[in-house]
Amino acid sequence: MGLTWASSDDAVAAVRAVRDATSGLFQANFALAFEPESLSAVLDAGLPVVTFSWGDPTPYVSTVRRSAAKFGVQVTNGLGARRAVDLGADFLVCQGVEAGGHVQANRSLWDILAGVVDAAGNVPVVAAGGIADGGGIARALATGASGAMLGTRFVATVESRAHPEYKARLLESEGQTALTLCFDGGWKQSAQRVLRNSTLETWESCGSPAAGSRPGEGETIGFSASGEAILRYEEVAPRIGFSGDIEAMCLYAGAGVGVIRDLPTAAEAIERLWREAQTQE
Repeated sequence: MGLTWASSDDAVAAVRAVRDATSGLFQANFALAFEPESLSAVLDAGLPVVTFSWGDPTPYVSTVRRSAAKFGVQVTNGLGARRAVDLGADFLVCQGVEAGGHVQANRSLWDILAGVVDAAGNVPVVAAGGIADGGGIARALATGASGAMLGTRFVATVESRAHPEYKARLLESEGQTALTLCFDGGWKQSAQRVLRNSTLETWESCGSPAAGSRPGEGETIGFSASGEAILRYEEVAPRIGFSGDIEAMCLYAGAGVGVIRDLPTAAEAIERLWREAQTQE
């Protein structure tokens, strides 16, 4: 769960809901480009695993250690891996530039993964970025990762809260993604990997102008389920209940989206992915 922007009350409610639904482990992420305001509250609510990305987790390690939770750190090179290990991270997430959403990395997962695994020593590494099938999982494990993290594959599942049109666009994408600053919203220093769409194409056709002079800037292109206006260039991905020009909104997708062709349940996706991974060994 991404809890970076959630209020403490909403974050705690989400953690409790998942704890009530499973006896297994689950994690929440905080992007440290923003203050993790609900961190203490969700740890007190029993969050078992927390990950940090986009910043230095040093100020928050003691808060995690006062709870029973484990913590991981997203890294993009060997130096970052060593720093995280020195902080006492229980595991690392190695992100490659192929990742969907806000992308911290600037090199391919397959160029950095082996070095991160080596730098991590005995600390487990989870590979992330553009993995969408069992072949990618098998490759990550063969490179020394202890596991793989998939995002886009699970956006395109029955249970996902993504808008149905967003899901349909993932299935029809033919792998057409872009790493861009187009959808900067409230996080202007972060590039995003998204599906190519009309907003991006129009912006690029005008020379990719800076904020303040972009075509259609400030235009309302839809509404959230609660009626909040969604403006062109916002970084909000469309969810169930959104209305308006869904295609023109920010449609996050990793570079592996081209292999996604169906909309299974999450359980079916997991079973298939692991079966595919095993056949690659």
